Amino acid sequence: MQKVHRPFDVVVTTNSGYPLDLNLYQGVKGMSAGARIIKPGGTLILACECREGVPANSPLDKLLRSAGSPEEILAMLATPGFVRAEQWQAQIQALVQRKAKVLVYSSLSDEVIRASHLTPCRDISAAVGQALEIAGPDATLAVLPQGPLTIPYL
Repeated sequence: MQKVHRPFDVVVTTNSGYPLDLNLYQGVKGMSAGARIIKPGGTLILACECREGVPANSPLDKLLRSAGSPEEILAMLATPGFVRAEQWQAQIQALVQRKAKVLVYSSLSDEVIRASHLTPCRDISAAVGQALEIAGPDATLAVLPQGPLTIPYL
């Protein structure tokens, strides 16, 4: 556990590397760790290999592709009687996205990342620089190299 004194404008996180970053399903855990300490409207960058995809045609992949946006996912999940396998991951991802912009650096194609309602990132350094510039001169940055193995809290 790691105490921090205030939320950050930009958070870079992982899912702790191999073998925990095999797919986006697992990567949501890294997003969740970073979301604990990000300012509303901030930028979260997830570095997660995802060599197994989302995985393709998994219940999570199908649920993400069935909706037009993270808010639509949350609305579906709030519908009485709506139950899907792996819905927890979609819900957590959508809640993180409600709070912050989420970029994903991985081996996934841009098309797959966008179909998952996320933003592709091909250069973490450039993305961090741009996010800090947008946040302003007093912008703050946190890096969670071990992702969900570190539990940051305010």
